[in-house]
Amino acid sequence: MNSVAVQPKASRMSEAELDRRADVCRQLLLSSGNMAMQGYSQIDAAQPVEMKGPQDFLTETDGKVEHHIRTTLAAVFPEDGFLGEETGGSGGSDRMWVVDPIDGTANFMRGIPHFCVSIAFVQDGRSEIGGIANPAIGEVYFARRGHGATRNGAAIRVSRTQAFDRASVEFGWSPRIPNRDYLDKVALVWSLGANVRRSGSGALGLAYVADGRSDAYAELHINAWDCLAGLLLVEEAGGRVNRFLDGGGMAKGNPVLAAAPGVAARLSQVIGVPLDDE
Repeated sequence: MNSVAVQPKASRMSEAELDRRADVCRQLLLSSGNMAMQGYSQIDAAQPVEMKGPQDFLTETDGKVEHHIRTTLAAVFPEDGFLGEETGGSGGSDRMWVVDPIDGTANFMRGIPHFCVSIAFVQDGRSEIGGIANPAIGEVYFARRGHGATRNGAAIRVSRTQAFDRASVEFGWSPRIPNRDYLDKVALVWSLGANVRRSGSGALGLAYVADGRSDAYAELHINAWDCLAGLLLVEEAGGRVNRFLDGGGMAKGNPVLAAAPGVAARLSQVIGVPLDDE
């Protein structure tokens, strides 16, 4: 991945400028979702699949979708920077679009309809806009800081779960973390009485916390493009999250934790990931 070049600090963006970016983000979620579905419909027709690392897949569609998002944003907002999973970053680090063109590529390439396009806009180290689209089932999640979170335009909220014997926690796996560490943390969550699952898309895992479909999502290392949109969704839906961008999270990734308030503090203690207000 290319390094991200730092530009001079820009002035704080107006509400009108953020509104325009939010509108373009919504449009891109739909157009990118349609492009992803074109690739998904042809997945059995020998679409090339490359390996970026262990259990880390890349299809032709990943590249096409990221190119579409990147070129569209460059044309409309040439002053903004861009960081994408497939093509790296360039410029404008105070105003940055962070994109995963297909999160859940392993599901995508196997014909499993649990994958998404994830787009976040970050200004001065804080996510301001976040959108996640799962075109296979026609769901689009969207959040604007201070304006709440929605699924297909309807407001969403995190769950009210208080007891771990009723909780469902998704725990993402990463080859960048030793398997023993992952298994130890999962065992600790099980010991609380929670159900633990893994569905193969960190972005959708976070969106499901925002929507009350899961009570928490945790991963010991995740990249910025996989989680920034989802973390904003959870915040705007009333959940608690960790300060992911601290300590160079944009460039090198970090652990992530997002949870409904009723289970957040205990999970933070068990997993060892501090929440943003601790």
